[in-house]
Amino acid sequence: MAKHRRFSDKPKDDSPQNDEKIELQEQQIPSEKTPFDIKSILLSGTKYAYIIGAVALLSGIFTPLTIGAEIEAVIVGMLSIFLGLVGGIIIFLGIKTQRYTTIMVCGGLAMMIGSLILIYQSTNRPLIN
Repeated sequence: MAKHRRFSDKPKDDSPQNDEKIELQEQQIPSEKTPFDIKSILLSGTKYAYIIGAVALLSGIFTPLTIGAEIEAVIVGMLSIFLGLVGGIIIFLGIKTQRYTTIMVCGGLAMMIGSLILIYQSTNRPLIN
């Protein structure tokens, strides 16, 4: 019967030269570019379509039909929630990609803050006077 070695049984090699080699290898790896084929575009599009549909339903698209609210107030509310959704998607994409991470995260946060301000404006309790 063969004796198997555990991970903790292996000797540790923490030399600084190996760390430098690993860092150089990580820097030299080019970013992988995904091809834009029809299947990947459709899968990505349907994913975002489901998210947009769910947000539209949750934001009260049927409110004017049920309680007789003004359609303009519902549209402003939906647009402000969509602005926050787009901000969240941009933050997710900014974290996922390696280029323009800081700009995309800051832009997404700005969109979410703008959405919050619009929501408070529509409830007649403004954050900014």
